[in-house]
Amino acid sequence: MARNDEPWATTSYGPAARVGVDVGGTFTDFVVLEPGRLTVRKRLSTPHDPAEAVLHGLEGLGVGTDVPIAHGSTVATNALLERRGARVALITTRGFADVLEIGRQARPQLYDLRPTRPPALVPRALRFEVDERMDRHGRPQRALSDEQVAAVVAQVVASEATAAAVCLLFSFANPAHEQALGAALQRVGIDVSLSSDILPEFREFERTSTTVTNAYLRPVVASYLEQLTAVLGSRLWVMQSDGTTVPPDRLAVRPVQAVLSGPAGGIVGALAVARAGGRRNILTLDMGGTSTDVAFCPGALVLETQHEIGGVVLNLPMLAIHTVGAGGGSIARRDVAGGLHVGPASAGASPGPACYGRGGTAPTVTDANLVLGRLHPDWRLGGEVRLDRAAARAAVLSLGDDTPRSERDADAAAVPLANAIIRVVNAHMARALRVISIERGYDPRRCALVAFGGAGPLHAAALAEALDIGEVIVPRYPGVLSAVGTALAEVERSYSRTVMLTVERGAAEQAAVAAALADAYADLERQASSELRAALGPVRLELRRSLDCRYQGQSHELLVTAGRTRRVRAGRGPARKPEDKPGAELQAIQAAVRSFDRLHRRRYGYDQADRAVEIVTIRLRARHLQPGMTLPEAPRDQPGGAPATAGQTVLWDDAQPVTAPIFEREQCGPGTHLVGPALIVQADATTVLPGGWSAEADRYGSLLLRRYA
Repeated sequence: MARNDEPWATTSYGPAARVGVDVGGTFTDFVVLEPGRLTVRKRLSTPHDPAEAVLHGLEGLGVGTDVPIAHGSTVATNALLERRGARVALITTRGFADVLEIGRQARPQLYDLRPTRPPALVPRALRFEVDERMDRHGRPQRALSDEQVAAVVAQVVASEATAAAVCLLFSFANPAHEQALGAALQRVGIDVSLSSDILPEFREFERTSTTVTNAYLRPVVASYLEQLTAVLGSRLWVMQSDGTTVPPDRLAVRPVQAVLSGPAGGIVGALAVARAGGRRNILTLDMGGTSTDVAFCPGALVLETQHEIGGVVLNLPMLAIHTVGAGGGSIARRDVAGGLHVGPASAGASPGPACYGRGGTAPTVTDANLVLGRLHPDWRLGGEVRLDRAAARAAVLSLGDDTPRSERDADAAAVPLANAIIRVVNAHMARALRVISIERGYDPRRCALVAFGGAGPLHAAALAEALDIGEVIVPRYPGVLSAVGTALAEVERSYSRTVMLTVERGAAEQAAVAAALADAYADLERQASSELRAALGPVRLELRRSLDCRYQGQSHELLVTAGRTRRVRAGRGPARKPEDKPGAELQAIQAAVRSFDRLHRRRYGYDQADRAVEIVTIRLRARHLQPGMTLPEAPRDQPGGAPATAGQTVLWDDAQPVTAPIFEREQCGPGTHLVGPALIVQADATTVLPGGWSAEADRYGSLLLRRYA
């Protein structure tokens, strides 16, 4: 069969090009997006120095010095998960030093008699208190003296902390005390994160945890971004967890906003693919080398504000992504009772799965797929890695009890073990898809499943069958879709403020709330307009409002939209238009309350439409209105119908061998129609088309997999 030995990127790009880069656990992906053309490339990641693979890959692409580069990265994520952040000191109001330990008293394992949780990012010895106090309105009750400031700064210096998080009670209402402490710490060379800057919202635990995480990540992320900026300059933009891009200097100050940077690009790309094909409701399946990320998009990106990543609670607008430790590199093992487990430990990029031939010996999901014929050894993974089936088989056989006597016996023994690995990892991913859909009130049968990542298309059809989903969309370049999404992402910033307003059900009582919200939003809009004008110049902005709402007496909120989208020019502030009258503001509040009732009913099965609603936090998203990039159509230089086969493979399913043709994805132009079983190979991913399924390529090059039996 044909082998992809030649480089698959060109080096001639037009002035309207945009580069997307995504750093994964195994590969670093690159795309160049231009009007009418999409160029892709992959290279192995360099975990010891992620910037090395990025810079070398960009150099190999040969893009000009004026081409913007959007970058999604797992640097912040990995630093948090692997606990490789800074030595952080926490300064808080007297009596609140143990907030990180106390948390919300949530128990992840309800019936575990010996529950454990990861240690706090700041040990008790590095938490310091000051005797100050603001009330809930931001009025000083106990002043912060200069002597207290000097004493606590001396304690921080003596502790040898390199970063500090300052989280004082009710600082979101009045940040004066935090600002005084921050200025003093900066004068002695301590890197400072203030909760009034990072998360000016109520709930001291979530605000403290988020601010501490920001301080913990800042030296690591800032160093990485400085390394890239030194070479790439001002053309570098970085993906945030909410699916938007910002200049690196902003993310260097607020790295906590990038903990889902890499997965966010995939969701943006998947939504673009779905919209191009006329689909609205989608579930996304992003299966990489280390983990699988799933999300639900009802025609738009879905944001949530409450997250837990690596045992750390964060309260920021992020895409609603659910992650499980199930990837191509996930390691299979037996427990003491002989039970089979897959993940979350991963072979990663180094040494990688056994079949990579880089020193790995543990059996992984990739090894199992190779043993079952779902990967072909003649097709180089990522265009670089040649797969060793004998090594994969030996690794899988290590899970068995007997040593086979012959080659035939080895194959016969390895197949059921490999099938067991695939069934276990599929069960993990199916459970994750149910969490993001069924458990949130959405019917997966009404969705298309967009499968991407290096391993997503291998497992997509089986997962669709498990959830009774009738259609799977495999993008033209599934292995680099996160990089595509990063290149498509918009420039946007988010702002928030706690307001704690109660909306009674009578219209008369709502008028005062509408007026208060109008004033609060005007302040946020002025801030957004000023900051974006300073960063981008006199550009046009789209302003979208949302609210965190709850029924009176509840303890947690749901995010709902509020009012219409506004368009302004940066720097001019939130000038009112003639239609922006108190009546319009009141109607917007009433509509938001009705939206909250509907969302609460969908999420929890009931509403309380006669009960007062509390608006806890207001949120504003300011988007730079610029000519957007779109997905190019696939070239039509290949005829429709079924292309010539590129060989054959034997697919094993429940120990039953089936001979299946192999098709090269490059030969599957728009209009191509295939019937399973078949294997569809390309440099960045392999798609398994089981029996009972067909595949058709649309004009964007996406494969539409559908069940017919």
